[in-house]
Amino acid sequence: MLLDNKQVAIIGGGPGGLTLARLLQLKGANVKVYERDINAAARVQGATLDLHHGSGLKAVEAAGLMDAFKATYRPGNEKGRVLDKYANIVYDEHSIVPSEDFNSYSFRPEIDRGPLRDMLLNSLHAETVVWDSQLLWISQIGDGWIMRFKNGTEATADLIIGADGANSKVRSVVTPIKPFYSGVVIIQGNVENAEVATPSIHKLLKDGKIYGYGDEKFIHVSSKGDGSIDFYISSKKDENWLQTNDIDFTDPIQVNDWFKEEFSGWDEVWFELIRNTGLPLLLRPQYCIPLDQTWEAQPNITLLGDAAHIMPPSGEGVNLAMLDALELCECLNNEEFNNTQSAIASYEEIMRARATKEAEESLEMAQWMHAVDALNSMVQMLNQGQ
Repeated sequence: MLLDNKQVAIIGGGPGGLTLARLLQLKGANVKVYERDINAAARVQGATLDLHHGSGLKAVEAAGLMDAFKATYRPGNEKGRVLDKYANIVYDEHSIVPSEDFNSYSFRPEIDRGPLRDMLLNSLHAETVVWDSQLLWISQIGDGWIMRFKNGTEATADLIIGADGANSKVRSVVTPIKPFYSGVVIIQGNVENAEVATPSIHKLLKDGKIYGYGDEKFIHVSSKGDGSIDFYISSKKDENWLQTNDIDFTDPIQVNDWFKEEFSGWDEVWFELIRNTGLPLLLRPQYCIPLDQTWEAQPNITLLGDAAHIMPPSGEGVNLAMLDALELCECLNNEEFNNTQSAIASYEEIMRARATKEAEESLEMAQWMHAVDALNSMVQMLNQGQ
């Protein structure tokens, strides 16, 4: 087998990296995951996500974790409400009869990122994940690699997979191609004990999601199983806005003043979020891969997930990463390939083609979601999907 007597290093312990580690271990591979977090509880694990049949759920099934997933996912959490800036409900999925059928291709069950990560971590061999391992650089040594981490340690590997997200250190070793700015900035926050802290928003959520549109801006709110809510504010900004806005996003007074100005004329219910959010808010400018990106496959290094194909959020990010993991594992364990380079080349060709299609659609989505008629577009899309 191609991975016999080889040490595999996966950089990044997100869903894509952990899924790959699980799948490779099922095939008997020697795998280490190097994760920058100090431990599994080091930080809040973002908003909820939905897994899709041809990608995320397919990988879960292949990993032998479907029963664990069914015991962990949140039925009904996928239901959302579309609101205008005055907090009027213009579309309500809660009135639709649920279709909780794992055999249905259209079923997209929701799970919090934290429990998904825990499920994957618990499926790995002991000490697979090496915590507190923020990669500084990698360098070739013979037919393999040496890795240097911020904590001062080093490690070697025969094969490296960069699953280290949008700011990947591994990507530059694979390709010099850089993503371009999409024109949108997301500002993300979290409110703990939402039922008490933000009662109006909590009531509107109904343990699901809120999509708020107005003035070429977008607010997404998502309930979580721990009683908190995650939200992100998405708006069109210049690429250098992060450096020029002169706002201290650790200061509650400045944050509130900014929100009042940015969302002038919006209903008071939206201001519950900002008054009660934990600080600092996370500022995330959105980048996207060039739609024509390509590179020559190498024999001992490759990418998956956002490291390979960062794009504005479209609901596909984690699903793409988990599908990347599944297909990379299958290629590396396919006896039809004579060497790892040919296996990686086959994987990367399919991965890039799929990512290009999704990136194009995500850019289109980013455009209409911040358009003057975004509210009507969203309602029309949901009606068509029924």
